[in-house]
Formats: sequence, structure tokens, C-alpha cells
Amino acid sequence: MRTDICAGTLPAREHLPVGAAGGPVLDVVVPVHNEERDLEPCVRRLGDHLARTFPYAFRITVADNASTDRTPEVAARLARELPGVRHVRLEQKGRGRALRTVWSASDAPVLAYMDVDLSTDLNALLPLVAPLISGHSDLAIGSRLSRASRVVRGPKREFISRAYNLILRSSLAARFSDAQCGFKAIRREVAERLLPMVEDSGWFFDTELLVLAERAGLRIHEVPVDWVDDPDSTVHIVRTAADDLKGVWRVGRALAVGALPLDRLARPFGDDPRDRALSGVPGGLARQLVGFCAVGALSTLFYLGLYSLFRTGAGPQVANAAALLLSAVANTAANRRLTFGVRGRDRAMRHQAQGLVVFAIGLALTSGSLAALGAAGGDPSHSTEVAVLVAANLAATVLRFLLFRAWVFPDRATALPDRSETTALPDRSETAPLPHQKDATR
Repeated sequence: MRTDICAGTLPAREHLPVGAAGGPVLDVVVPVHNEERDLEPCVRRLGDHLARTFPYAFRITVADNASTDRTPEVAARLARELPGVRHVRLEQKGRGRALRTVWSASDAPVLAYMDVDLSTDLNALLPLVAPLISGHSDLAIGSRLSRASRVVRGPKREFISRAYNLILRSSLAARFSDAQCGFKAIRREVAERLLPMVEDSGWFFDTELLVLAERAGLRIHEVPVDWVDDPDSTVHIVRTAADDLKGVWRVGRALAVGALPLDRLARPFGDDPRDRALSGVPGGLARQLVGFCAVGALSTLFYLGLYSLFRTGAGPQVANAAALLLSAVANTAANRRLTFGVRGRDRAMRHQAQGLVVFAIGLALTSGSLAALGAAGGDPSHSTEVAVLVAANLAATVLRFLLFRAWVFPDRATALPDRSETTALPDRSETAPLPHQKDATR
């Protein structure tokens, strides 16, 4: 990763400014489909709560997902009667589609959403958005699985929720605790980067958004919530679970092959101390050496294990060549991603081909060492072979690093155009001042 982009070009998170006039600071989206009965009490209760507790101007947006009952009429009437309430009509269903549509067009610096049944206690709303307003975090989610949460729901939903999050942890290495709680918020500039990368338009939208954000190193704040299950929920559990599993497979496969351009997101919104610590190292040499040594140590262990395995059924030259080939492919892939910060599939095959050339040099060194050992000692012991191979690999490692750095993965600062032209964020100082008075838009 280029430290000049991370630490210098892109601005750090900032506390949202407070002014006397302007648009809303918070836009709360309520996605609905055929909710003519619950919509009005939800919007009125939410509006009353925000008017009493939220110190900034706000907006409530009802996002109607192709309802076929009286929901559009109720939403339109609420928009006419209540200041700060608006109604958006979509002709296609999908919670993700509704959130993408409204969030993409919103002018509020903090965007949130909650389910229409208000299962989540509204007292968690201010703690949810406060870290985004202050600049501490990029996204915030309500968690029903936190130890501090108080949750009332049946065993079936409890089991499904915990099983789903276990799947996310085991398959996608997710560290957030509750992907599907309908209570989330995001800073607008973060949404502008993330939303174009999220493919799902249904219930998996939340999970995909969070996985991409977490893999990119963005900061996710979790808030324990009090949550009471709605027995009249219209969510189809089996169909939703099946769609979620398909989404897990799609995202997992994309991450595995490097198809997601996460480098466009990696730590762009925070003044990360890891970037400052590296900014004084010319060309990142020290970091690359540390990464290369760590990968090399693991590769050597992998190589020796393979060699010992192959040696049980083949001669030393064949076992060495096979073990070195497999470990070289793994070593090139690991160094490409971890040591030199190259992501995605662009030039991946070229890098592997160049890595095989480096492998050939290493093969010549190690095979030559084995040949010299055989000529000198006749029938050396297995331990002697291993000792000679370790010494030969150490010599080959030094040459491999130099070739990787100068030829396979040259400095991207000179090899690629300046990404700051495409990743720089707008100066927040140009944003209109944000209101502090409660009655600014009400």
C-alpha cells in the first residue's frame, strides 16, 4: 500500500462541523413493503424520539419497496403532515435496493436505517450515530449478540441468527457479531465508496457491506441493543437464509480469487498510526523485509515438510524439485499480497511466471548443492541433506528478495499512475455548515 495516499493525500476522519443552517446531519431510512398498519406509528414514534434526544437536524425517509397495499398513501400523507419526513417510491422490491437508492442520493453526512417494526429500542440510536458524527468510526451496527444486549425472541430465530454469524466467522473471517440486525449507520463518504461494490439488493446487502468494509480496514462500531422480536414479521426465514448462503459463497469466492478491488478502500478514511509509522521508511524496505522474512520462514517449513513427504517415495532430486515448485507458487502468491501489497487478479499470471523464473534459480542452487553433496560424500544421511538444503535456501532467499523487489514487484509509485487522482475525497471544508439547532428542518 502506498503510504503517501494513506497518510497524506486523503483526509482523516473529522468531527462533523456544527452550524446554524443547512441540511440534516442524519437521514434515517425506513424501508417498507406492505406495511400500511405499522408505518404511521413507527414514523411518529421515531420522529418524536429524535426531536427529544437528537441534538442535530434530522430527516426520516420512508423507502417504499413496491408495496401493493395502502403503504404509499400512508407514506405520502406522513410526508405532507410531518416536517423532516419524506417518501421515496421504488417499483422493485429489495431492502438493499431501497437503501442503495436513498443513501446514494442523500445529502446528509450520516446515513442510517432501521426496521419499521422498531424491534430495536430507540435509545440506542444516538449511541449508534455518535461515533460517526465525532469521526471515530466509519460504520456502526446494532448487535443483538453482545453480552450487554437484552433480547426477547424465540429459540428458532435465536438459533438461526447465531448459526448465520458462525458461518460468517468461519467462511469469511468476519469479526463483527451481528450482520442482520436492522439497525445500522454509515458516514456518507464511506457509503459513496462502498455502495458501488455491493452487488446484493436484498437481505444479504447488510452482510456484504460489512464484509467489504471490514476487509478494507474500515472501523466498525458495535452498539449493544435491547431488541424484542416482532411475532408478525413478514420476513421469509427459509428463503432469506438460502439467499444469504448464496451471497456468502459469492463473496467468499470473490475474496479468494482477489476479484474485489479492496485497495480502493483500504484505510482511506482514518489517520492510521500504522501508516504514520511506515511513512518514514524509504520505499517501505523495512516493512518488505519483515514481510518477506515471515513469508520465507513459513515457506521454508512448507518446503521441508513437502520434501520429507516426497522423499519417502522418490529420489532427492525429484523430491526437491516437486517440493520447491509447490512452495514457490505459494511463496510468490503470499509475497505478492502480503509483502508487496499487490491485490486483485491484474498481472497475477505474469507475476507467477516471473516467480517461476526465480524458482528456477533457486532450483539450480539447491540441486547443485545436492549434486555437490552426493559427489563429495557418496551416500549422505537425510539430516545432512536437510542441512545442506537449508543453507542453499538461505542463499537463494537473498537473491529471491532482490529479484522480487527489483523485477517481479517493482515500486508501484513509478510503475503505476498516481492513484490520488482517483481516490482523493472532496475537501470537507467545502461542505456547507451543519445545523445544531433542533428546529432547523422541522
